[in-house]
Amino acid sequence: MGHVRPLANGLRTDHPVPGLPFVDDSHLPLDEGPEAIEAVGRHEASGMWGRFDLNRQSGGWHAFTTDPLQHTLGWSVRYHPEHGRTVLLMSDEETPSLHSDWAGDKLLFRAGGYWWDGTTWYRPGQVWDPVEQDYERRKSRASVTVSAADMLDGRADPDNAYIGKVTTFDREEAAPDNWLDHLALWARHHQEQDGALPLDKCVVDVASPELTGGQLLGVPEMAELGGITASTLRAYISRRNSEVPQPQATVGGRDQWARAVADDWAEARQRSHEGIRATMSAGDRDNLTPGAAAVRERFAADFHSTLWGRPDVRKRWVLRQRNEASVREISDALAWSVAASLDRILPTDILGPTVEGTILNDFAESIELHEHGKSTRKGTRKEPSWYHLSLTIPVSKMLDWYIRHHPSSAYWYIGEIMREARNRWDVPPQETLRTLRQALSLDGELSAEARDTYFALLSPREDIDD
Repeated sequence: MGHVRPLANGLRTDHPVPGLPFVDDSHLPLDEGPEAIEAVGRHEASGMWGRFDLNRQSGGWHAFTTDPLQHTLGWSVRYHPEHGRTVLLMSDEETPSLHSDWAGDKLLFRAGGYWWDGTTWYRPGQVWDPVEQDYERRKSRASVTVSAADMLDGRADPDNAYIGKVTTFDREEAAPDNWLDHLALWARHHQEQDGALPLDKCVVDVASPELTGGQLLGVPEMAELGGITASTLRAYISRRNSEVPQPQATVGGRDQWARAVADDWAEARQRSHEGIRATMSAGDRDNLTPGAAAVRERFAADFHSTLWGRPDVRKRWVLRQRNEASVREISDALAWSVAASLDRILPTDILGPTVEGTILNDFAESIELHEHGKSTRKGTRKEPSWYHLSLTIPVSKMLDWYIRHHPSSAYWYIGEIMREARNRWDVPPQETLRTLRQALSLDGELSAEARDTYFALLSPREDIDD
């Protein structure tokens, strides 16, 4: 959910967010369908907007609108035919972002981005899956859905609560300390509605061992996991860097993250372009990739030979600097310029699609050869068409060169190869990676350690059911 944060619950929601106050939404046509909600925001008044979309994946619809009485605020509404309706009051500029998140099967968000699809709770999506073209779904361990019935034990007093008005709503006001009293007042109104969900079906929160106090980390611990300083992380947060997950709690005014979420964030940083470049660095002073460092060394030797090895050229230098060390410094500088300009020597926007297409062509030929062999043999055991995938030696060497010189670009295109192989021939992503890795082990120049590390970053993680 990024950094989209609701400010309050609507009164007619079926799934109240714990801690947030309830605000009267009776001036909205919530019971008249998504078109009516969109129409509120399509009013001619300046600064208003609205939209609705049907959700064909999981049923129902989702919509948002600027509040007609307070244009700095907006309402986001999600309706599911089985799980009911969610109504949230938000900053008006953030409603489209939540609307986009609701386009799939995400029904509810809790605890800083934990989300529920009607059956299972998942952690905030952070690690990109190139095959699915979406973030990996990582289940929240041993999670329990907390309903309104679970929280209302008879001790809450609705007479101590109130329903706010949107015209006087203060987004900076602290959450009510007696929120269970407010929940009891909401429950009273809720049960008066026609066709209201029973309270044991109204989801309020998620409980998980991941979210207990002992599993929460502060900024220093979070930064250490990510390999950055605490001040750098605070700068990311102040700039609302979208790659930093929302905190799961605020304790004493300080943000706290679940250890599981922090681990996912650290993994996502490793798999980012910057992380991959750092992983595949040659480890020298200029942080070049292994391929770029090799180019630098080769050109440094060439330049030194040109500038110092040829007497006619050397005479031009010794007139001013009569020592080899000075010339070597210039040679190294020239060579670094070449190494740092690899993308201008062989642009990745040309190389990437070429490597992808060539590898897929090799796959197609392997599959065609296997299918032809099956048609001419009888009594052989049944094997999938992709069982004998392989790469030709030149293609293997080209992929190896690509990874050594442009690891982050190669990472992206290998993801495309996995996706295309699955879509065309139902090749499991792990089988595609096995084929590429085996080809590089036979014909490539990457060390076994570098190869293992790189392909570990590419490998989709298999989730473990609790």
